[in-house]
Amino acid sequence: MNHNPDDLIMLFNDLFRENHRTVLVRGSDEPEYLPASEAGGVAQIIFAHGYYASALHEISHWCIAGEYRRTLRDYGYWYCPDGRSTAQQQAFEQVEVKPQALEWLFSVAAGSRFHISVDNLSGDGAADEAGFRRKVRAQANSYLEHGMPARARAFFDTLRSFYGTGDTFEHAWQEESRRLGPLSFTTNIKED
Repeated sequence: MNHNPDDLIMLFNDLFRENHRTVLVRGSDEPEYLPASEAGGVAQIIFAHGYYASALHEISHWCIAGEYRRTLRDYGYWYCPDGRSTAQQQAFEQVEVKPQALEWLFSVAAGSRFHISVDNLSGDGAADEAGFRRKVRAQANSYLEHGMPARARAFFDTLRSFYGTGDTFEHAWQEESRRLGPLSFTTNIKED
């Protein structure tokens, strides 16, 4: 299956440009969220290096951010670059559970491969990589069982339609869950 970031740009912008005044933009370096700079303007989700996975990850952050956070550059979150201490990494992993859970679901809906990221290669590494993986998987399963935020659900459904994975998603999700660690339970997809 072809995974072109231009498809994500088209799908996202068609879905959210008018109603949420937000567009997805291919960036060259670091990802960033820029709120609208003037009344009637559009906010920009800028993903890194034209990478498909980066686009899905940045969309995931936007889908979680509340109305106030979407008025702030990078949603008002701190970002400590690679090389974090153990305490900094624990804080990073705590805030990354929900966006990485959505990114994983988006990836499966698009038929692409997801990689959990602790994003600390030149630091102390993961604070608790196995625990982080379990938390991300549990959050993804919770989204499937109890529902996703509305914008996330709209994008998820759009991906499943565009990539034709609606009928195969549950099987693909179970396979992906096993790939990143054994499941001790099954999930049912909540349909709207």
